[in-house]
Formats: sequence, structure tokens, C-alpha cells
Amino acid sequence: MFLFQEDPGAQQQVESVAAKASKDVSDALHGLQDGDFQKAWPLLESYVVPAIGVLLLLIVAYMAARFISRIVSAPVQKRVDETLGRFIGKAVYYAIMLSVLIAVLGKFGFQVTSFAAILASAGFAIGMAFQGTLSNFAAGIMLLVFRPFKVGDFICAAGITATVNEIDLFTTTLDTTDNRRIIVPNTAIAAGTIENVSHHTERRVEVKVGCAYSADLRRTREVLTVAAEALIEKTIPGDGRGHQVVLGDLGDSAVGWTVRLWTTADQFWGVKEELTESIKNHLDEAGIGIPYPQIDVHVDNAA
Repeated sequence: MFLFQEDPGAQQQVESVAAKASKDVSDALHGLQDGDFQKAWPLLESYVVPAIGVLLLLIVAYMAARFISRIVSAPVQKRVDETLGRFIGKAVYYAIMLSVLIAVLGKFGFQVTSFAAILASAGFAIGMAFQGTLSNFAAGIMLLVFRPFKVGDFICAAGITATVNEIDLFTTTLDTTDNRRIIVPNTAIAAGTIENVSHHTERRVEVKVGCAYSADLRRTREVLTVAAEALIEKTIPGDGRGHQVVLGDLGDSAVGWTVRLWTTADQFWGVKEELTESIKNHLDEAGIGIPYPQIDVHVDNAA
């Protein structure tokens, strides 16, 4: 239990200062009534002039803080992200204004050290109370700075596959292909693997198919090649692009083949469906079957 005792000396000093201020105000008022401005000058010098100086200082600080915040935030908004740029601008603005306010309080005799300690304690308490929120904020800053994806990208993150609608400081808003709006905390995205599906303008379509063991391998390759060439208009040519037919593996009931074809990212799903249809039709025309999985059962009747 703490006991606080009054200091008689400090109390007398406060009463003396208050009495002097009261006397100065009374003398100044009487001087103004009698037309004697000499008596009013100490009051103006002690209170009015410093107050005007503080007001002018705050105005200048306000204008300087606005100007500096715009200079700092403009490059970030232009080159990195608009949301992050605005946040940095506001942070710089409030930091300048708070510094000027603390300097003014120190000039008027306030204990700035104690005030700073109170702010630090309050900041620590707020940080502990909003630990999860601050984690999302830090993750949001990382996403905005390193930009693994942007608005409009189609991504796989936090177990969700959807299009990015908005990137905020605390959450990321996603729209799924069936038109559902999902809001995900930034921590869940930054802490896991992020797949940016639409980052590149070109994508490779793959269709796997199993053909009967009785089919000739060369003939099967020719048929699958013709099926891929049927989409030549939507195929991107060049080194490492084009189309390719690969013999994959020998499965339990079929020979595994993979048909690959490069196309633009915006045509990916349509081209994949067309390629699958083309493969099925060409195999049917060539009489090459796509067998179902089957099991041969042998029964021993010797017993």
C-alpha cells in the first residue's frame, strides 16, 4: 500500500505563483481601466505574447507536416501502393505534430519525460490488447511492399482459390468463381504459400489420357499429335512453347500419355476443354480405346 504525503514547501510555492498571477491580472485590468498600459504590459509579455508565438508555431508546424507528409507519401503511392502511401503520409504528419506539441509543453514547464513515459506505457498496453490486429497490420504492410499479388490477380492462398478484389492493411478481400465474397486476415495469407495463378500471361495446358495396351505406340502418338494440332490457332509457338505429346507411364490397365499445349492465360480453361474434346474425338476415330480400370481374378478349383 502506497501513502502519498503532501509537501508543504511545494504547496506554498504553488500558492505563491497563483497569488502572483492573480495580482498581475488584477493590476493589468486596473491599468487598462485607468489608461495606464505600462501596468498591462507584464501581463501581455507573460501570457499573450507566448500564446501568440505558440499559435504561430502550431500553424507553421501544421503546414510543414502536411507538406512533408505529401512529399514522403507521393512516391510510395505511385510506385508501391496507394493504401501504404496514405498510411505513411499520415504517420509522418502525426509524428511531426506530436513532436511539436511535446516541445511546446516542455517550453511551458511540463514534465516532458513523464509525458513520454505515459505515452510509451499506453502504447505497450494497446499493443498487447491488439496483438492479433497488429499482426494482421504487419502482414498487410509486407503484402503491400513485396506485392506477391495485386488487385485482379487469381490466386490460391489460405486454402482459397479466388480473384483479389481489395488489399487492405488488415484484411484481403477475395471473390470466388461462384461469386462469393471472402474476407481473409492478412496473417493467414502471409503465413502460408501463395500461388499467383494469373501472374504470367502464358500458361501450359496438360491433359492426361490412358490408352489401351493393344494400341500401337507410334500410332497413338500420331493421333494425339493431330489432336493437339487441331488447336494450332490458339497455341503459342516458339522455343519451349508449342505442343508436346509425352509417353508417361505404364499403368495397371492403360498406357499413360500427357498432351501439353501452351496458350494465353485468359484462354486457359477454354483451351483445356477443347483439347480434351479433341483428344477424345481423334482417339475414337482412330479406334484407340480408353480402357476402364479392371482387375483379372483367377479362381483355383483344384481344392
